[in-house]
Amino acid sequence: MVRWGVGEKKKTQQKTHTTRPRFTADRGGTSTAMAEGEEAPPPSSSWEKDLADALEEGGCDLETVRNIIQGRQLPAELRAKVWKIALNVVGKGDSLASWDGSLDLPEQNTIRKDCQELIDQLSVPEEEKSVLLLDIESVITFYCKSRNVKYSSCLGWIHLLKPLVQLRLPRSDLYNCFYAIMNKFIPRDCFMKGRPFHLFRLLLQYHEPELCSFLDTKKMTPDSYALNWLGSLFSYYCSAEVTQAIWDGYLQQADPFFIYFLMLIILVNAKDVILAQESDKEEMLKFLETSPANLDLEDIEDLFSLAQYYCSKTPASFRKDNHSLFGSSLLGLKDDDTDLSQALCLAVSVSEILQANQQQGEGVRFFVVDCRPAEQYNAGHLSTAFHLDSDLMLQNPAEFAQSVKSLLEAQKQSIESGSVAGGEHLCFMGSGREEEDMYMNMVLAHFLQKNKEYVSIAKGGFMALQQHLADINVEGPENGYGHWIASTSGSRSSINSSVDGDSPNGSSDGKGVKSLVNKMTVALKTKSVNVKEKVISFIENTSTPVDRIPFNIPWPDRASLERHISSSDRVGKPYRGVKPVFSIGDEEEYDTDEIDSSSMSDDDRKEVVNIQTWINKPDVKYNFPCNEVKENGHMFPSHLLVTATHMYCLREIPSRKGLAYIQSRQALNSVVKITSKKKHPELITFKYGNSNTSGIEILAVERYLIPNAGDATKAIKQQIMKVLDALES
Repeated sequence: MVRWGVGEKKKTQQKTHTTRPRFTADRGGTSTAMAEGEEAPPPSSSWEKDLADALEEGGCDLETVRNIIQGRQLPAELRAKVWKIALNVVGKGDSLASWDGSLDLPEQNTIRKDCQELIDQLSVPEEEKSVLLLDIESVITFYCKSRNVKYSSCLGWIHLLKPLVQLRLPRSDLYNCFYAIMNKFIPRDCFMKGRPFHLFRLLLQYHEPELCSFLDTKKMTPDSYALNWLGSLFSYYCSAEVTQAIWDGYLQQADPFFIYFLMLIILVNAKDVILAQESDKEEMLKFLETSPANLDLEDIEDLFSLAQYYCSKTPASFRKDNHSLFGSSLLGLKDDDTDLSQALCLAVSVSEILQANQQQGEGVRFFVVDCRPAEQYNAGHLSTAFHLDSDLMLQNPAEFAQSVKSLLEAQKQSIESGSVAGGEHLCFMGSGREEEDMYMNMVLAHFLQKNKEYVSIAKGGFMALQQHLADINVEGPENGYGHWIASTSGSRSSINSSVDGDSPNGSSDGKGVKSLVNKMTVALKTKSVNVKEKVISFIENTSTPVDRIPFNIPWPDRASLERHISSSDRVGKPYRGVKPVFSIGDEEEYDTDEIDSSSMSDDDRKEVVNIQTWINKPDVKYNFPCNEVKENGHMFPSHLLVTATHMYCLREIPSRKGLAYIQSRQALNSVVKITSKKKHPELITFKYGNSNTSGIEILAVERYLIPNAGDATKAIKQQIMKVLDALES
């Protein structure tokens, strides 16, 4: 038996909550659903009479219906009327009236076959079957024609129609209800690798990072097991009565995103079984895919109760930033889909961050972690933000570990003290500039790997915060930015006094800028500043002191700190009349010539190859398993293959074992620089370009995390020198 309860999982968050109901279900089909310490309420039909009277009078809206039903199971005889109100199709005309009734689509035989199979599953009198078959086939055919959609059995429309057909609706109502469900409750791109499933993975990661990580490791993506959950609103696997009960609640919610939380509870309920599974991938997928079939009527109340709980613990940005998934909007989602599929974690808008911590009572409250370098933080930051210099992760791991420990302690204390800075939801804020936020993304990945729940990222970073405050007409830093933006640099004395001294009204109750978080941050960032001061002298093109740099401009790029290899390495010879172009050494903190070459190509255009076949090619001299590291911190399992003249990056395709994309192909003689981090020598950066009389032009930059990076760079360097020697001779 699979057992799970919010009361067990969320002990730390629910010390002040009443006991939550327990949802359980076993694979044998038996189930229980009851609130602990409570008895089942006595049966009552008075509300049913009130509902029937309200529906009979007409003009009844969804709010009235909800107030009467209050989450109880609908009487079968009233379900059709309630669903029509929830779908807003009451009084709608016959959309098929102007249609000529032609059933002549190229896929008509498939449509008729699927409709017949649906009829065979229903208890329909023989004399009514032909009429019902025509109605269902007409609904699907007209929908395809009016929406210019090609029908396919895998779309799952038959399963969506099944609960509606059981209501014995007239054909016009059947079509109107089907259209409304498709338009309001079935998300766009509800197919394999579609955007809705990337979003669900982010939701799962937010609440259940351990479970998400386990499924990721097994390469079991949500679309591989939840396609028919979402595409049929659970009707694919659930019994008719369970489906009707789920739809009763879901349609009354009038929130299309609520299906995500029902899906989440299905997974969470099976978490212990999933993590303990030792069967192969196919068996595990089958178990996951069919898990909704274990639901019984008695489970539905608690299923919804738990879904509501998780919903209340989810940032509002989850809905607001993805609202175009549902509805009749014609906005395209192609560009957004790429971003969402590669998202490291759930993104939260800066407006929500500002609003959330001003609210009282329950709900989502954020503990903001500012991951920008110390000098940027000092120049201006969200007054409630804790500072964690992400550069320390590579530069000083021991200090980084101590900072993380202090961060978690500060979070705990701020929650206990009721500070406005307190929140159980960690939100990481960067600068908003991709090249600077790479290290922040690695910090984010660190927390996710530790299975830390409630981890998000501030969308657009500090730049978005500045823009938002400007949009709502909040004055700039010289005028205080009110209580939102603080500064700890000497040049901001007026603002600094608000941070280190009392709040403007003389209060020190924790609700002003002065807070536990700021005190701990000031103490911690002192060390970070010392680290930074060693680098400041290398800043190019500025003599501005640290404490006077305006916080609304990007921090200047660092000068190159790399060392050239010795002349004995035979790369110091002039090549084609210009100075040496190839060097190897320590990587500078920021590059002025960052170009992500792999971002120039699209997966649809990349060549797919067999990894082992390529490794075994006679011209491949070296193969280095590695992770390609993008500037946004994302890492992709890859292979670096080195031939006599070229270096190839083969990026593994997660869904196709043994196959890879040719992510990049670079000539060895185009390598102008190989650098590594002193504190993180496995992170290797290759820069490609060409040289002319005016200097070196960088055309592409690639980063890889390579085990035994020393051996790899040595082999590549030797091969580069051979190429250069050959070219010179």
